[in-house]
Amino acid sequence: MESRLQDIRSTRNPKARIKIMQGHFATTNSHVNVYIDMSTVKCRHNNARETAKTLAERYVNTTPIDTIICLDGTEVIAAFMAEILADNSMLSINAGKNISVVTPEYGTGGVIIFRDNNQRMVKNMQVLLLCASTTTGKTIAQAVECINYYGGQVCGIAAIFSAVKESHGLEVNAIFTGDDLPVKYEAYSPLDCPYCKQNARIEAVVNGFGYSKI
Repeated sequence: MESRLQDIRSTRNPKARIKIMQGHFATTNSHVNVYIDMSTVKCRHNNARETAKTLAERYVNTTPIDTIICLDGTEVIAAFMAEILADNSMLSINAGKNISVVTPEYGTGGVIIFRDNNQRMVKNMQVLLLCASTTTGKTIAQAVECINYYGGQVCGIAAIFSAVKESHGLEVNAIFTGDDLPVKYEAYSPLDCPYCKQNARIEAVVNGFGYSKI
């Protein structure tokens, strides 16, 4: 499968790169025709920093942020975003802040949990939600509901790739969208998947961390 991966550079910042592969893949909530490999922007510090710089531009002068909640292994990008947003040398609304970078825990049924020692970083805080990818918006909806439950206020949603443009009245600030892909990104419910109806086998289970061949 690796030989089929194709490099894609962001039109917002060519130093931010992902790889894509066409096929028949299953996510938690849907079946998709494109797998997006984000390991370069999540794991290599130069690419992660450039991605963070581009995502942070949207919030530097406009949005107070106290905490960044990281989903799907986006901690490196989040740390760079926090550093950029809090930079004293910039005319940033968050200059000088000590921004928290928090990764939630997942409980039974995929419910997001913040342990007691981390709840203070969410309660009464302006929270930026950062995820690797969102195809249907369900993961974002679950995360926003959880943050609200713990007393936080979601002030922004950022993603490496997003197939949805907005959620909960907030624009999804994505460095890659479906328009950046050479093929149309398609997501279907498992019951309505045309590939399944054609008896095309699922090649891999995919999520924000990567893929596992079947």
